Amino acid sequence: RNALTEVLVLASAFSVQDVRDRPLEHQQAADNAHKKFDDERSEFLGDLKLWNWLEASRGGPGGAPNGSAAQAANSASPKLSSRKQEQLMRENFLSPRRVREWRDLYSQLHTVVAEHGWRLNQMPATYEQLHLSMLAGLLGNIGCKSDDDEWYLGARGIRFYRHPGANLSKKP
Repeated sequence: RNALTEVLVLASAFSVQDVRDRPLEHQQAADNAHKKFDDERSEFLGDLKLWNWLEASRGGPGGAPNGSAAQAANSASPKLSSRKQEQLMRENFLSPRRVREWRDLYSQLHTVVAEHGWRLNQMPATYEQLHLSMLAGLLGNIGCKSDDDEWYLGARGIRFYRHPGANLSKKP
């Protein structure tokens, strides 16, 4: 479906603990810091925004995290030191250890894809391409919303809830 580039990022994200920190004493500040990664239509797109921000944050001033990943890649500025990257992550309530795990797993998946000769998409996947690709691997996470409560009824009678920190959890 021409979404392998994005699916690699998301598959590696789902295989590690969420990189967003949301400490009890700073929940509002963490939610505010994470808003820049929110997408109104999809948590998947929000995770991709987060990945692009993290990749951009590896660069120097020209590849500042407020810019796009493409700007960071085209930037000739020096990379941030590991300490400055970690500080930036902590300021944005992101776990450096979990981000490192995410990047390591992405790298491993990318290596497997290359060994199999699979081609990454050169153009960004559309909303439809991405979501149809993800649907095949997440059938157990599809559910019907309860009429009178905040839970969903999934396969085999399993009830599940949206994560309280997810931006789409706050929408009707």
